[in-house]
Amino acid sequence: MEYVILAVVIAVVAVGAIAGLVVNGRRRKTLPPKSAAPVITTAPPTPREPQVGDEAAPTATAPTQTIEEVELPPVAEEEPAAAVEAPELEVPEPTAGRLVRLRSRLSRSQNSLGKGLLTLLSRDRLDEDTWEEIEETLLVADVGVAPTQELVERLRTRVKVLGTRTPEELRGLLHEELVALIGADADRTLKTAKHEDGRPAVVLVVGVNGVGKTTTSGKLGRVLVADGRKVVLGAADTFRAAAADQLQTWGERVGARTVRGPEGGDPASVAFDAVKEGIAEGADTVLVDTAGRLHTKTGLMDELGKVKRVVEKHGPVDEVLLVLDATTGQNGLVQARVFAEVVDITGIVLTKLDGTAKGGIVVAVQRELGVPVKLIGLGEGADDLAPFEPGAFVDALIGE
Repeated sequence: MEYVILAVVIAVVAVGAIAGLVVNGRRRKTLPPKSAAPVITTAPPTPREPQVGDEAAPTATAPTQTIEEVELPPVAEEEPAAAVEAPELEVPEPTAGRLVRLRSRLSRSQNSLGKGLLTLLSRDRLDEDTWEEIEETLLVADVGVAPTQELVERLRTRVKVLGTRTPEELRGLLHEELVALIGADADRTLKTAKHEDGRPAVVLVVGVNGVGKTTTSGKLGRVLVADGRKVVLGAADTFRAAAADQLQTWGERVGARTVRGPEGGDPASVAFDAVKEGIAEGADTVLVDTAGRLHTKTGLMDELGKVKRVVEKHGPVDEVLLVLDATTGQNGLVQARVFAEVVDITGIVLTKLDGTAKGGIVVAVQRELGVPVKLIGLGEGADDLAPFEPGAFVDALIGE
């Protein structure tokens, strides 16, 4: 019995020990690890919005400086404004002998007209076929029917009288007859000198569109300056703004002032003002560039007549120069006739005569209008407008 009680006690003690071990193991597993003490942070208190009745907080004042303590920046010295230099004026080439210097520009006319005639006249036998070829050569060169027949008859007569014909004799013969046909005695001077009462000479430049009229007007201004004239330019072509700009550019290059009006303005008014300014400035010549009117437009042609009448309120017009394109041939003669009915043309300016086979137009246009060719254009250069000299012209046509 005692053994039984002892065994029970031992079993109870063992069970209690085992239960304690299990409890202790569980407690160790659930205990959290030891860590550093937590840092407690506190957010700054949110400022309270001011309420009605609260006193205003004192305003913090920034440190200030007195005028004596403030250092002013140094005053930069102003540099003197650079003087605007006027553009250097061009000195136009003298007009005396200019056509001689430009002789090479007539090379194509020389080949077709002058050399062609010399070749035909140098044949051993001048039969009817040869004379017909001579006549055809003159007509192709736009000499005109009547002048051609006249020249052929005179050549026939002189060749018969001459008998033998050396190249030198033929050249001299042809030179004399062509100069006579062109007219060596015609007055080809430009009336551009100031009048005795101090009024400037007035030159009107007229012509149709496309003949190079405004460019010719600018070159003519250079011709006058080269001859010692003080020039005022009038840009009366108000229908084309580029024309006034172009003429003004030509004038600025040689020191000639340009009078212009508003685009689309009255051309007669601009022409009148140009002459008025020329009188005030004591100019020698007033050069007025008119609009490039189509000769088929009756209203525009009447306006050209108005320009001339308005200008004549200052005094008579000294020159009316008609610009013709040498390449237009006989069509240029139609233009010339219409212009001659509106204004009294005093001279012809033939442009684009370089590189054209129409050298005979010089003869035809003079016969048609009864007025001389005074100037010819022989290139695109500024000084390629030359006073017309019959002897030098014929020399260029038939060669040395």
